[in-house]
Amino acid sequence: MQLEAEFTTEPFEGEGDPPAHAVAALEVAQAAGVECDFGPLGTRMTGDAPAVLRALQDVMSTALARGATRVTVQVETRDDVAKAGGGHDH
Repeated sequence: MQLEAEFTTEPFEGEGDPPAHAVAALEVAQAAGVECDFGPLGTRMTGDAPAVLRALQDVMSTALARGATRVTVQVETRDDVAKAGGGHDH
């Protein structure tokens, strides 16, 4: 099964460089070997369910250790995303 997960780390620090917790979370996700799309309000990961779920655990641990006070996560199966018409073009 393929999953798409989006996570957001807070606090936001306004314009400029992204906060250290967001960058660290992205680096962990990339190291997990899942497809990543970093954005100003969140990071999207796509890949096999086991890889995405393992990556999410590491993302949350890393973000919190690096100063995040909140991590918000949303996970969908790729089949559900396509059926709902909410899929993202990569």
